[in-house]
Order: sequence, then C-alpha cells, then structure tokens
Amino acid sequence: MPDALSRHLTAFVQHLASEKRYSPRTCDNYQRDLFRLAAWLIAGNNTDWGSVSRHDLRRYIASLSRQGLGGRSIARHMSAIRRFYQYLLRERLATDNPALDIRAPKASRRLPAVADVDQLNHLLEAEPDDPLEVRDRCMFELMYSSGLRLAELASLDVNSIDAKGGEVRVIGKGGKARVLPVGRKALATLSQWLPVRAGLAPEPEPALFVSRRGDRISHRSIQARLRRWGITRGADQKLHPHMLRHSFASHMLESSGDLRAVQELLGHADIATTQVYTHLDFQHLARVYDQSHPRARRSNPLDDEDTR
Repeated sequence: MPDALSRHLTAFVQHLASEKRYSPRTCDNYQRDLFRLAAWLIAGNNTDWGSVSRHDLRRYIASLSRQGLGGRSIARHMSAIRRFYQYLLRERLATDNPALDIRAPKASRRLPAVADVDQLNHLLEAEPDDPLEVRDRCMFELMYSSGLRLAELASLDVNSIDAKGGEVRVIGKGGKARVLPVGRKALATLSQWLPVRAGLAPEPEPALFVSRRGDRISHRSIQARLRRWGITRGADQKLHPHMLRHSFASHMLESSGDLRAVQELLGHADIATTQVYTHLDFQHLARVYDQSHPRARRSNPLDDEDTR
C-alpha cells in the first residue's frame, strides 16, 4: 500500500486506541474496513485520501453490494469512513468529509433469538457433573442475571463482585464502568464456584473465571462451553452468550416495561440501541396501551349509563 494511504490510516487507528480508548477488537474492525477501502482506491489508481469524492464512495458502496455485503455490514463500513474523515479534517489532511451525506442500503431488522423463561430455568437449574461445569453454570447464571456481554464476563476479576451487596462492577464498551445487581441464584452458584476456583488458579491470578490451566478463560471457550451445556441439557435451540444477554433484556422489559432502566442495565449510550436490541410482544404492548392511553382506557361501567 502506498505510504500516503497507510501512514494516515495507521495514525488514525493509533488515535482510536490511545485517545478514544477503543478496544483492540474495535480498532481491528476499523482498520480492516479502511484497508478494504484503501485497496479499492489503489485498484482505481487513487493514492490520496484527500481526493476521494462522494461519487467515489457511492461507487465503493455499489462494489460492496455486488460482493454480497448486506446493509448492516455496509453501514459499518460507512461509519468507519465517516469517523476516519473526521480525523483527517481535524488533522487538516482533508478539506471535507465525502461520507457525510451517504447512507448505506437499508438493512433488514433482525432480532436475535430469545430463550423461553421456563427453558432457561430448566437449563440453569441442571446440576453440574464436574468442577468445570460448576464454573460454567456460574458464568451462565451471571450472564443472564446481569445481562453481561461476553467480553464483560470474561474480564471479570474476583474483586469485581460484591457478594454481600449483591453487585458486580463491569467495564463495558469504551471503558465505561457500571455497577449491576446480581440475583440470588447467581450468587449461590458463585459461592459454589469460588472454592473450586481456589484449587485451579494460582495466587496472583485475578480472573474470576479461569480455565483448567488456571488462567483467564477465553471468549471462545465460554462460547463453546455454553453451546455444550445446551446440547447436554437438551435445549431446543443453539445457546450462545448474546442469546443470554438478549433474553435478560427481553424478559426484564416484558416484566417491567421500563425501557430506560433496561438501557442502563445493558450499558447502552443511546436508547435507540435498546429499542432495536429488545422487543416486546404485541400482547404486552396492547396491555400497556389499554392501561395508559386516555382514549383507550375502558370507562367505568357506571359512566356508560347515559341518561336513558
């Protein structure tokens, strides 16, 4: 890649990591998407970020669509490009942001699957067969109890949990910390896991959840263990961490109807994210409508007795 393209792209990714404190995974995603744009520009003999026009980016979107990328993936690409050009403008390496007024094709809205409450209770109440399954049940209880992301669960340390206060402190996206309640079932499984952990983890290891070797468990291992748990316990759908988080949000929202509270629990900066992430069934919405709207509430039967 020509130095004129790679130098500024590399500096931008470093800016995201050091100044914005984005996670390594997010930085990698930005870098991958922008390298793809750079390769497309090079194929068209363009080696200057400052000369990219809106017309160029519209052609780029069309090429991504022809390659089979969906609206959601293209929107992610455009978000990365917009953010990159904001950086270039700040550094006076570009005179405008060609991505500002360009929108990706509309993505179809897909809601992740939700586990049934009764099925989740059945799966989480199954007795573990060995020490590692004691750990597994504790992990899954905690994910469902507090709506944790996979990365948040994996990064927990022993001192992240206040068992007496029934709270867990997590570091979410963008390095933002939040304190979440922990249910009594999750606390009970934690009290079973900690003695097992003491026999696996060396003294200096801070991680709450460790592997058989005693080091912090990986994201991939958590995913594999949850899938295995579902298969051996007879789940009728494939289990994965995102399903537990989404089930937490959906079940909380269906019971409380408090979107703002669920937003805080999930750690979403924008309530629009919560609205997309969670859903209410129509019966619940209809019930809320009937109870709340002044023109929908059923009147007092006595009020219906008009003067006849």
